[in-house]
Amino acid sequence: MGLLESAIDSTRNGLVFLAPARGFIPSLGWRVHKDDRRHKTLLHSMQKFRGRVYLEDGAITESQLTTDGRYWQAADSASWHLLAVDDRADVCGCARFTPYSAAIGFDDLGIRTSALARCQCWGMTLRAAVETEVARARRLGVAFAEVGGWAINAEKRFTTEALRIALATYGLAQLLGGCVGITTATVRHHSARILRRIGGRPLNLGQTELPSYYDPQYKCQMEVLRFDSANPDADYRRSVDRLRDQLLSVTVVAPDYTLAGPCPASVPASNALLWQATV
Repeated sequence: MGLLESAIDSTRNGLVFLAPARGFIPSLGWRVHKDDRRHKTLLHSMQKFRGRVYLEDGAITESQLTTDGRYWQAADSASWHLLAVDDRADVCGCARFTPYSAAIGFDDLGIRTSALARCQCWGMTLRAAVETEVARARRLGVAFAEVGGWAINAEKRFTTEALRIALATYGLAQLLGGCVGITTATVRHHSARILRRIGGRPLNLGQTELPSYYDPQYKCQMEVLRFDSANPDADYRRSVDRLRDQLLSVTVVAPDYTLAGPCPASVPASNALLWQATV
């Protein structure tokens, strides 16, 4: 764990948050830079990095990139993005955190477009299992969230950097009030195994566990995992706590019109203070 602790200690200079284009930034003492141009530049840099990594992996084709080489996804503008940057401030890793209001339904989620959702055998089971998790989030008074957009430089995949990004997602979720969430994780490069290791669990409906599945869009085997930001694996709870504290020193870059401050009265007080109603 020594290398991981060292990586956590370097978090202040190694991570940047991009705030969603809609929503609210809570008053946590973050250094918030409201700058449309910088936000757009970093978002586009992340999308180019993600596109390059996915293209090299064979997960997408060039036809799925924009003319300037970005892999754009519909959830990007409404999400928080965690960017790992190197000494030259170039993006070398990223993850997307998309929180929702309590009114969210299955048909509003990104998971609805997955191959498993379209499967005649498992599609309805997936829907029911996800709706169960959404209901659990409501009971707990926290947001429901989807995590995705994972990408990391090939040379850093089997280092503590991949683990730090995953743990930082737990930390960010805790700072934003907590969540129950799901993620689709590729078996390729052991991404699903890493997420299971830190607290991700197979999505299930009662005693029925959703299977891994082949996603023809990304040309790889995938798993749907569920997680609770308040309950990382016991072996990593201390690391998440330390990292969460370090994340308070991370710079948040936001569009000019993103609101910052206390939660407005129109938003449920269940810490869903910056959740979007839909993607």
